Amino acid sequence: MHELFEFLKSPLVIRILILIIWLVVILVVIVLLKRVLKSRIEDSSLRYKAQKGVEIIGYGLIIIMLLISFTVNDIGDYSIVIGLFTAGLAFTLQELILSITGSFYIFFVRVYKPGDRIEINGIKGDVIDINSIYTTIMEIGEWVSTDNYSGRIVKISNAFVFKGPIKNYSLDFPFVWDELNIFITFQSDLDVAKKLVIETAQNQLANYVKASKARWSAMVERYYIENAAIEPSIAIKVTDNWVALNLRYITDYKKRRATQNELFEEIEYKIRATKGKVVLASASLQLLKIPEVDVNLKNRMP
Repeated sequence: MHELFEFLKSPLVIRILILIIWLVVILVVIVLLKRVLKSRIEDSSLRYKAQKGVEIIGYGLIIIMLLISFTVNDIGDYSIVIGLFTAGLAFTLQELILSITGSFYIFFVRVYKPGDRIEINGIKGDVIDINSIYTTIMEIGEWVSTDNYSGRIVKISNAFVFKGPIKNYSLDFPFVWDELNIFITFQSDLDVAKKLVIETAQNQLANYVKASKARWSAMVERYYIENAAIEPSIAIKVTDNWVALNLRYITDYKKRRATQNELFEEIEYKIRATKGKVVLASASLQLLKIPEVDVNLKNRMP
């Protein structure tokens, strides 16, 4: 019995027992981390990579411990192994760590909030949810025209707030500038056309202009930005086929398509009411007939 006790007190046995304890701890940590990642990460690709990373680091750490277990003279040197494990885990889970950090950044810096319309990582849509890892967006655009919903719900990692620009359509200033091109013929009365277009825009957009002026004044005071014109304006461009009236105006960021449609319908109605003074232009193609050529061929004998 005394010999057994002395054997268990030997440095070799103690080293082996410590090694076994550490191996058990590492295996338990691997299993627990994989379960946590499985329950926390919804994206299957990211979850798979994170779990595999934990396995590789864990098993690699086991191999390292087996190699150095009989060469380390001080138990305190195992802190080096723990440091390596922590560093490896942080490297493997850097995307997850960035996502969690990004969620704090979003909430505290007010990058965007639920209800905002944003564009991030090339994806545009309305924010419908923000959690600790993902921002959920109802996508707009893609195969549908203008700013209509596509029907797809997109989850974007919060880590992207650190990786590129974020375009917010509604933060501080919930209005956007838009343009509408009206094409008229060269024979149209340009003064009449300009007047009816600008008057239509002023009448239909009066509420937007009034509401946006106060918000824009606050923007000018807060940011280093010029005091841009809010009222509708027209620019004229002459092309080979028509005279283009470019109407620039301000509207609600969620009503861009509806505003454009309402403006065009009203302008088109007023143009028809001018009884020919102003005529909408269209692309035309003129076909020219090639003159007939009469060619007489005579056989010449040598």
